[in-house]
Amino acid sequence: MTKGFGTFSVVGYDPATGDLGVAVASKFLAVGSVVPFARAGVGAIATQAFANTTYGPRGLELLRRGLSPEEVIQRLIRDDPQHEQRQVGIVDAKGRAATYTGKSCIRWAGGIAGKHFAVQGNILTGEAVVKAMADTFQRTQGELAKRLLTALEAGEKAGGDARGKQSAAILVVRKGGGYAGFDDRYIDLRVDDHPDPIPELRRLLTMQLAMRRQDRAFRLYNAKKYREAAAVFAEILKEAPNDANAHYNYACMLALVGEKRQALRHLEHALELDPSLARIAERDNDLDTLRNLPEFKQLLKKYQP
Repeated sequence: MTKGFGTFSVVGYDPATGDLGVAVASKFLAVGSVVPFARAGVGAIATQAFANTTYGPRGLELLRRGLSPEEVIQRLIRDDPQHEQRQVGIVDAKGRAATYTGKSCIRWAGGIAGKHFAVQGNILTGEAVVKAMADTFQRTQGELAKRLLTALEAGEKAGGDARGKQSAAILVVRKGGGYAGFDDRYIDLRVDDHPDPIPELRRLLTMQLAMRRQDRAFRLYNAKKYREAAAVFAEILKEAPNDANAHYNYACMLALVGEKRQALRHLEHALELDPSLARIAERDNDLDTLRNLPEFKQLLKKYQP
C-alpha cells in the first residue's frame, strides 16, 4: 500500500519584486489544496509526499521569527515522528532555500536547492525531472509566476509524476498584490482535476496576469495618474491585442490626457470587438473630451442597436 501521493514542485523568490511562490503538479485530486503555502515578506513552502500540512503555517511562523529554511526544516522534522515519509521545500524572503526528502519517500524522490529556489519531487520518473526544473528556473527571466510555471513545464517534459497527471497549482504572494490591494495573494490558481493540468494552468495564469495589470492600472486611474495608467493598458494590449475591455479602457486614459485621435482609434477597435461597449461609451465621463467630435458621434451611431 502506498501512502501519500507523487508530486513535483518548485518554490522560488524574486529579489527584484519580493515575490515568493510555489508551483506544483501531481497525479492527485486538487494538489493545490495541500501543498503550497506562502506569506509576503516571509517565505514560501511546499509540503508533499505523505504531506504534513502543518509544515506550511508552522514553517512560515518559524521563518517570520528569523530561522533559516534549513533550520526550519530541522525543527519541523525533529517534532514529526513520521518525518521519513515527508518531503518539503522552503525559500525565505532573503532568497535562502532548502529542501528535504525523507528516506521512506517513494522513489524516485529527491530535490535540489539553490540561490532563490528549491525543487523537489517524489514518485517521479527519475532524477531528470528535478534537474530540468532547477536548470529551467535558473535560466528563465521575467515574472516569478512565469518562471515557476516554466520550471513546472520542464519537469513534466522530463517525465513528471510516474503515475500520470491530474492537478496543478500556483501560488505567488506580494505585499498588497491581491485583489484591490487587500491581501498578498498576487497569483492563486488551481486546476483540480484535468487531463492536461499544466497547460490549463498556463492559460489561467495568462488571464490572471492580465487582470493584475488592469488592477494596477485602475489604482493609477483612481490616483488620477492617467498617463501612467495608459502605459499599463498599452502593456496589456501587447499580450492581448483582442481584449475589448483593455482597448476601451486605454481609450479612456488617452482621452483623459488629450490624445484624442489615438483614443478614437482604440475606442473603435473596442467596439468592433464588443459592440455592447457603445452603451457605456455614450455616458462615460472619461470620454468627454471626444464627445463633440463628429467621428465619436458617428462611431456610437454605428454600434448603437
